[in-house]
Amino acid sequence: MKEIKIFDKTLSLIKDLSFKGKTEIAKELESLNVNGLEFDALSDKKEDLLLIKTVSSFVKNAKISIGVNSEETLKRAADSLAGIKNALLRIELPVSFVRIEYEFHKKPPKMLEYIKGLTLEAVKTGIEVEFCALDATRADKAFLLSLIEILKETGVKTLTLSDEEGKMLPDEFAAFVSSLSSCGIDLGVDLLSEDGLSLANAVTSLKEGVSVVKTAVKNHGTSTEAFSKIISEYGLSYEVKSNVKSTELKKIITSIDAILADKGNKKIKVDEKGGKKLKLTANDDIKTVKKAITYLGYELDEEEFEAVYEEFLRVASKKIVGNEELDAIVASAATQVPATFKLISFIINSGNTISASAQITLEKDGKTLQGVALGDGPIDAAFLTLEKIIGRKFELEDFQIQSVTSGKEAMGSAVVKLRSDGKLYAGNGLSTDIIGASIRAYISAVNKIVFEEK
Repeated sequence: MKEIKIFDKTLSLIKDLSFKGKTEIAKELESLNVNGLEFDALSDKKEDLLLIKTVSSFVKNAKISIGVNSEETLKRAADSLAGIKNALLRIELPVSFVRIEYEFHKKPPKMLEYIKGLTLEAVKTGIEVEFCALDATRADKAFLLSLIEILKETGVKTLTLSDEEGKMLPDEFAAFVSSLSSCGIDLGVDLLSEDGLSLANAVTSLKEGVSVVKTAVKNHGTSTEAFSKIISEYGLSYEVKSNVKSTELKKIITSIDAILADKGNKKIKVDEKGGKKLKLTANDDIKTVKKAITYLGYELDEEEFEAVYEEFLRVASKKIVGNEELDAIVASAATQVPATFKLISFIINSGNTISASAQITLEKDGKTLQGVALGDGPIDAAFLTLEKIIGRKFELEDFQIQSVTSGKEAMGSAVVKLRSDGKLYAGNGLSTDIIGASIRAYISAVNKIVFEEK
C-alpha cells in the first residue's frame, strides 16, 4: 500500500502563540507521528531561530519545513536548518497570473525565471526542497507545465498544489490533479474551504496519485483529525495508509486544542507557586533561573545557559526580571558567538553645552583595554571609542533602538549592523540604559566578525 504523508500546518497558521505553546504543540504532533511540521517564513528575530533550534532537538521523525518566499527568507531558513537531518525548504510562490501581477509585478516568463533562480539557490543548500504552488487551481495550464519542467530540471522532487479559492467540487479537483499526475514529479495538495470541500477533495485526490496532504488542527480547510481518521478507517479501499497513531489521535488532538485555547496569552504569566507573573531577582540562584527558562519553553545547552545566566545577573542587578525580560535575555544571549571582547565599564558625558565624550573599558584575552573619544552625541562618541580600542573601523549599516518592556524601568534593545568585507553582521544588546544597550550591540556585532575571521 502507498504511504500518504501528512504535513501539519498548525504552527505556521497560529500567529499569536507563545514560545512554550509552540514547542508543546510540536511535541504533541511528533508523538502523533505526522510526517512534517510546517513553520512560516522566518523573521530576523532571534526567537524564530531559537524556536527551530529547540524543536529540532526533540523532533526526530517529522520533517521540519520552513517557508521561503524570497532570497532573504531562503537564507534565514537555510541557516536555521543547517545540520538538521530532517529538514525541508518549502518555497511558496503564487502561480496564477492575477496574483503574480499583484504580488510580484511580473509577467509570467519573468516569474518563471524568478522561480528557477530561487529554486536553484535552495537546491544548492543541500536541503530537500518542496515547491508549493499558491493559487494553483486558477493557474494557466501551460504555465503549470512549464513550472513542472523547471522543478524537474532543478532537482525539486515534490510539487504541492494549493487551492485557496476552495470552489472546486471533488470530481473537478480530481480531474485537475489527474491532468498533472503523469508529469514525473510527486504531488501534494494544500486545500482551503469553509464548507467541507477541502476534506472531500483531499480524499478524492488520493486516487489520482497524490502522496502528500497538508492538514492542520485548527484554522485550515483539511482537519488533521478528520483526514487521519478517514485514512485509518477507509485506507484499505484506496490502498493507502499513514503513519499517524490512530489509537492516540483523539487524546493528542485534545491536548493540542487545550494549548490553542490559551493562544491569546502572548507570554505565560504564571510561576509554580500559583498563577503569578514570574519575578526574578539577582538573589535567585542558577537552579531557579534555569527552571524559569525551561518553564517558558526554551531548551538550551550548558554553554548557552551560562551566557544567558551571565546576562540575567547583569540585568537583574538593576531591575526585577519578569517573563518579557527573560524572553529578551534568552533571545539576546543564547545565540551569541564566543565573546572576544567583553564590556567592563563605560562612562558617558553629554549635555547641550559640552561635546559628548565616552570612556570605555573592554577585556580581551584577560587583558584590559581602554579608550576615550569625543563625538556628535553620546552614541557616536561611544562607537568612535570602540573603534579606537578595537583598532578597526567598520561601516555602520544600520542602528535601531526600541523598548522591550513598558514602564519607567523599561529594558531597551539595540540592534547594530556592521559591514566588514562586504558582509553584514548584526549585534543585539539589552540594558535598562539605552546607551549601554547600544554599546553591547556594537560589541556583539564585532565579536561575530572576529569569530568568523578566526
